[in-house]
Amino acid sequence: MSPMPNRIAIGVVLIGLALSAGAQEKLSVDVAVYGGTPGGIAAARAAARGGAAVLLIEPTRHVGGLTTSGLSHTDFRTYEGLTGEFLTFSRAVEAYYRDKYGANSEQVKECRRGTHAEPHVNELVFDRLLAEGGKIAVRKELALRDVAVVKAGEVGRIESATFAGDGGGTVAVAAKVFIDATYEGDLMAKAGVKYRVGREGKDEYGESLAPDAADAQLQAYNFRLVMTPDPRLKVDVKQPAGYRREEFADVVPLLGKQIKRTFGYPGACVFKAQIPLIPNGKYDINDVSGGLVRLSMPGENLEWPEGTPAARRTVFDRHLAYNVGLLWFIQNDPAVPERFRNEARDWGWCKDEFVDNGHLPYQLYVREARRMVGRHVFTERDTANAPGDARTVHHPQAIATGDYGPNCHGTSHEGPRYGGKHTGEFYKHVPPYQVPYGSLVPNEVGNLLVPVAASSSHVGFCALRLEPVWMSLGEAAGTAARVAVEGKTDVRSVDVARVQALLHAGGAATVYVSDVPRESELFRAVQWLGARGGLHGLNPPPPGGPRGKNIEGQYYQAFPGHAFEAEKVSEMALVEKWVGLMSEGRRAAAKAESATWDGWTRGKVAGRLYEIAHP
Repeated sequence: MSPMPNRIAIGVVLIGLALSAGAQEKLSVDVAVYGGTPGGIAAARAAARGGAAVLLIEPTRHVGGLTTSGLSHTDFRTYEGLTGEFLTFSRAVEAYYRDKYGANSEQVKECRRGTHAEPHVNELVFDRLLAEGGKIAVRKELALRDVAVVKAGEVGRIESATFAGDGGGTVAVAAKVFIDATYEGDLMAKAGVKYRVGREGKDEYGESLAPDAADAQLQAYNFRLVMTPDPRLKVDVKQPAGYRREEFADVVPLLGKQIKRTFGYPGACVFKAQIPLIPNGKYDINDVSGGLVRLSMPGENLEWPEGTPAARRTVFDRHLAYNVGLLWFIQNDPAVPERFRNEARDWGWCKDEFVDNGHLPYQLYVREARRMVGRHVFTERDTANAPGDARTVHHPQAIATGDYGPNCHGTSHEGPRYGGKHTGEFYKHVPPYQVPYGSLVPNEVGNLLVPVAASSSHVGFCALRLEPVWMSLGEAAGTAARVAVEGKTDVRSVDVARVQALLHAGGAATVYVSDVPRESELFRAVQWLGARGGLHGLNPPPPGGPRGKNIEGQYYQAFPGHAFEAEKVSEMALVEKWVGLMSEGRRAAAKAESATWDGWTRGKVAGRLYEIAHP
């Protein structure tokens, strides 16, 4: 294999290059991203947008994380909340289905604006986005081995990170900025950054959803199986390795009583077949929250977050044997009532998914692992309403938004496996929230950002742990890395206002606004105004609760009280408030001019203030 250049060439995507035994490479880039998760892909694209040379390293054979490994039914609440790189991705998915099947096809309808897609389509789109993303090189099947940190006073700097391939060769990567986009926070941990595994007690951060006392419990994992009842597409399920009939026999008494069907939605079933389905007759299969039969296995995953590759393989295999074994049992065991066996046998794997892995997902659904303890710890309080406001607390340094409340599938189990219950489950309805820059920034290392294993409490992480949010955090991390490289500074000292401005210019929101999409000529002005607190206090909490009307499943109309209402005449008191938010150097000019704005609309005022602030 010919050696790679020290500086990665523009537009080159190096995928799947194998290292020969004992081979050693040395690479030098502007930004190195470890983890080809959706957050990692967003980070790579954002960093490269400014011309930085970026290396994206993925330890498996496939990029896309869970989005290409079964999680095809993306968690969010409103389409208005989709932003930045996730919106770019979902629109590219929709375009794929439109180009392949036609604008009026069932596939376009079922992909729901590109948010529901087959895993292999998600992977294809991610690969295309990386190929089109600028100076991004992609290396797969390289796992982190070592991180070299040089201390400069109290703050260290990552000098290099070494990655190993299956064949024994290594790649040593030097970068100006590193981004850890793994679900587990592996690079962060090896760099000596403080992190936490487990739950905080209620008193630590004053969280209503936290346990009374801190413990080591961890949100449970399962596989996101992709299945179909379509006989033209179906592949029969095989008995998994490690299958033990006695492990599943106790489910039989529940069948036909509390459990009404094998596959269903949302409850009274064994396997949650997510509704709405994904294109071409496929279903994303998940754990039944609050159910009597669960796919998730609390307590069986405790060795994963800090585990060796061998320990993680053991956890992986145990979950696979249980998730697939339960299905095999219901399909085939004579003790299972015939109607349940017949229904279960109608379902199988999809012949065009995970074709190099026996049609089974590549990755386990790691809902939570390590969580960084960084400059800002995101907690339940960050999802709470500001006093008397429809909006949540304002963060002047916000770099991302989320609209799905804190949600945990359980951390422990009481009673029998079948018929007992998970404990530690919760879901809280909250308005859209902002995530501050400090949640990405460690205290100990000056050239590292962590957008996925982000700085948060257990409860706070249960709001952040969604791929659209992780993509927004990744995009912010990549943008901040770009600013740090351009300014030759560390990530703790970047100008967050500059990061926000670049995010807004790229169509990424830092505050939820339901009626000013990124295509609007007012988008940048309204987002800039929102970053300064100008949208807070416009509306009180809605009397009917924080959510709008249900569309279908878990999706809702726009959050009430979060519209900008650009055509509404702006009262002069509001004009004065907005003028007061201007920087000191621009405030006097805006104040003098604003005397003539009586009768102007909110949109016209915001646009003019933005012009004054950006001459």
